[in-house]
Amino acid sequence: MTIKDIISYLETIAPPALQESYDNAGLLTGNAEWACTGAICCLDAIEEVVNEAIEKKCNLIIAHHPIIFSGLKKLIGKNYIERTIIKAVKNDIAIYAIHTNLDNVINGVNGKIAEKLGLKNLSVLAPKSGELCKLYFYIPAEHASTVMNALFSAGAGTIGNYSECSFRVNGVGTFKPSETANPFLGEAGKRHEDEELKIELLLPSHLEQQIIATLKSVHPYEEVAYEVIRINNKHQQIGSGISGEWDEPLEEADFLQKLKEIFGLSYIKHTRKTGNPVKK
Repeated sequence: MTIKDIISYLETIAPPALQESYDNAGLLTGNAEWACTGAICCLDAIEEVVNEAIEKKCNLIIAHHPIIFSGLKKLIGKNYIERTIIKAVKNDIAIYAIHTNLDNVINGVNGKIAEKLGLKNLSVLAPKSGELCKLYFYIPAEHASTVMNALFSAGAGTIGNYSECSFRVNGVGTFKPSETANPFLGEAGKRHEDEELKIELLLPSHLEQQIIATLKSVHPYEEVAYEVIRINNKHQQIGSGISGEWDEPLEEADFLQKLKEIFGLSYIKHTRKTGNPVKK
């Protein structure tokens, strides 16, 4: 297995396009084509983690926080960031960061915390807008199911907790193939009319190219008529934070003790108590 194989899998869970503008997630050192000898997961890729990777003969570190946030002008070992990078490069260790993109998916960092707390009715606290597109395309009715199934499998048609969502309407399409065309319907040089379905569905912006490629590969027409538009609807499964509920409310002291027990904490830093039980 190559490092690229592992990265490709991670990016199906948390696509890099979902990271915040200030972030620097992705492969920071190393070569994605290397065969992976072992991987270490950590919060921060610091010198001690690189030493552990060397000791355990692991050439991939998967970190939450990027060791490089902004540009480095020098690599002379004057601070822990420079020393970490130098040691990783000298020892052929790849460092991959999966940061705010993993924070911004509902099954990511916050989703795992919510799962460990036993929360129900989960929803993204601050859903992002601008992460959705609407796809329109036109197709003969007898081919609609095949194309729709392929698009659903590619990641289109999901709205919140509902998948395989679409809308269709009947209409008549016209086209005149050129003399050099190879039309699926009609004859070259003659205008043709045929009943078609106009189908609409939503898709995540980061999957646009993949879904359009799928559409073109399974659609029967030589030239596929389609449009993609950006929409401002908030994506209910992408954004910062998670909210959830317990079946029964907890007193504040019990809530804080629950946090300590579940996450193995000795101390918790928290805001001033409100005197109200905690349910959501």
